[in-house]
Amino acid sequence: MDLSVSLADVFVLIALLLLIVVSGGIGYLTYAEWRDRRRYRAEQQEQRRGRKR
Repeated sequence: MDLSVSLADVFVLIALLLLIVVSGGIGYLTYAEWRDRRRYRAEQQEQRRGRKR
């Protein structure tokens, strides 16, 4: 049984981990932008309702 790890295996593992981290970061930023846009629109609608009264 050979348990040695080659340098290529280490690079592949690092690449996969970076892919997961970057994808998660992009997903979080997309979610945060969606949440902020929704909050901004709700505030705009509240201000419009206040002006009409």
